[in-house]
Amino acid sequence: MLLSYLHENKIEAGCDEAGRGCLCGSVFAAAVILPHDYKCEELNDSKKLSEKQRYALREIIERDALAWAVGIVTPEEIDKINILNASFLAMHRAVEQLKLKPEHLLIDGNRFNPYPDISHTCVVKGDGKFLAIAAASILAKTYRDDYMDQLHEEFPMYDWKKNKGYPTVKHRKAIAEFGITPYHRKSFNTGCGQLELKF
Repeated sequence: MLLSYLHENKIEAGCDEAGRGCLCGSVFAAAVILPHDYKCEELNDSKKLSEKQRYALREIIERDALAWAVGIVTPEEIDKINILNASFLAMHRAVEQLKLKPEHLLIDGNRFNPYPDISHTCVVKGDGKFLAIAAASILAKTYRDDYMDQLHEEFPMYDWKKNKGYPTVKHRKAIAEFGITPYHRKSFNTGCGQLELKF
């Protein structure tokens, strides 16, 4: 069973991102505030769940959370500020949309740019330790998957419906054949010369 909170007397929001390692598309992050005594045995790191489980849990999280929000940073912004800062910015954007202001943030990972006037704790593999981070990982992942499925309709040759923008062989071969799209991150070395070394 994952932990309900780190600080017993503080309103905590769990934060996580999705899409950091992708060659294309926006990076998404979510922030979730759950009730203090929240219990949900099915809730776990989104990477350990099936797609069906993630979408079922998304409905439960949105129903039960005291507050939740999703933040997005575009490929153009990623190219300007780099993917690490873009991940932090996406989390900031999620936090600023919360209808309830948290007093502490639980961040998945080992680094974070502090959010103004809110303390934080970085938790390595936090989506497997805290319910709120696990919930954030599910929202970030499912909303980004929805977005990549939409982009797939526009550019089906890159197989985004299956790979969600990650650098699979089929995705890299499509870049080598068709070039990059407006959704590709130009700072991610998607040029064909480099790709040929990876096949």
